[in-house]
Amino acid sequence: MTMQKKNNITEGPISKTVISLAWPVVVGMFMEFALLTTDYYWVGKLGAFAQDAVTSSMVMIWTIMASTSIVGIGSTAIVARYIGAKEFKKANYFINQAAYLAIGAGLLVSVIGYIFSPRLLVFMGSSEQTLAHAIPYIRVFFISSVLVFINETTYAIFRASGNTKTPTIVGITVVLLNMVLDPLLIFGYGIVPPLGVMGASIASAIAMFIGMTMIISSLYKDKLSYQIDRLFSHAASVKDMIKIGKIGFPMFTQQLTFISVYWFLIKIVHTYGETAAAGMGIGNRMESFSYLTCFGFSLAASTMVGQNLGANKPERAAKCAWITIGLAVGLTSIISVIFLTIPEHIAMIFSDDPVVIQIASDYLIILGYSQIFMAIEIVLEGSFSGAGNTIPPMVVMIPGAVIRIPLAYYLCFDLNWGINGVWWTLTFTTVIKAMVLAYWFKRGHWKHKEL
Repeated sequence: MTMQKKNNITEGPISKTVISLAWPVVVGMFMEFALLTTDYYWVGKLGAFAQDAVTSSMVMIWTIMASTSIVGIGSTAIVARYIGAKEFKKANYFINQAAYLAIGAGLLVSVIGYIFSPRLLVFMGSSEQTLAHAIPYIRVFFISSVLVFINETTYAIFRASGNTKTPTIVGITVVLLNMVLDPLLIFGYGIVPPLGVMGASIASAIAMFIGMTMIISSLYKDKLSYQIDRLFSHAASVKDMIKIGKIGFPMFTQQLTFISVYWFLIKIVHTYGETAAAGMGIGNRMESFSYLTCFGFSLAASTMVGQNLGANKPERAAKCAWITIGLAVGLTSIISVIFLTIPEHIAMIFSDDPVVIQIASDYLIILGYSQIFMAIEIVLEGSFSGAGNTIPPMVVMIPGAVIRIPLAYYLCFDLNWGINGVWWTLTFTTVIKAMVLAYWFKRGHWKHKEL
């Protein structure tokens, strides 16, 4: 097996390569943002309780996505390292191990989530009216978890190999299918019965299944710079699946802590009523516009750091990370200006309730101050992950997330900042986490991480 073309990731101009890797992912992330926005728009026509059902379920959907990092981050680090070292047989072997692990973990998450999701919704303070919409909605998501695991793992393999375009094309197709199916299944048409909020999650499941068939078939259509062995052509190895999982597990632990904290934050938000939760949903979805943009650059950084370390070019790996951060900060600066200047106009797209509009506007203004720090945080997470050194982000992120619970209570109730205390909590902690991560990354110990 030989490379079919020059590897610009380890040899070419850095800024140009970062952009070439990042822009397809960012476009795909914009489509994800469009899907989130579309979902919330259509569900909003069913009323505030339906919107709250989607907002309350949000943290469990994040849990599903975070769980995929156990496989995705580990396989990205290992496959990228072996590709950078031009050891393609080893890359193929670990691709097979990642496939076994993705299926097993996906089935486990499906079963656990289906059983326990109603209890988590009750814990977050969801009303009976909200639960009626939320339980069937989130259970469908959990049933389809295995599709999420397979898709995200296969996307990770492509990105580790330096191909971000193919997963983006598949991802965009999935999003477009979902957007078309959303109103059809939510409201019904012809012989299709109206399924309400659950229709949105069924639409996602159908689209993800089609996406799975597309991305797997793309593995064998000369889309990579090396030949892929047939999946499951290698025997499963528990030892090597654990090796993949050990790299991804610290990041999963960090993300799960972040999500668990959100369960408590949503519980605080619910003390201010359903309109507060609806306002949070609007603000959160708009912030996801910024987050998903940064995530695209984070994936680019992960690939470039991993492959350059594999090619024994640690200084170039560091330079790739810092240049990627600069590009992400430039984009989020623009988003910050938008959040700070026209928040009411954004909120009015999703609601005509003046209370909801005011809450969402405050959310956007306050979070607007932290968007560039979020860019630094997310890209550095990707950079550490690409090096296979996921402990530093975990050490920074877990305390940074946990402190949000007492801080939010203190600002909201002791200082009487009201619901805005939650938004300020998010901003304060994001700034601190970004600064600590930047200092740790600059120390450079990650350059010598052995996999």
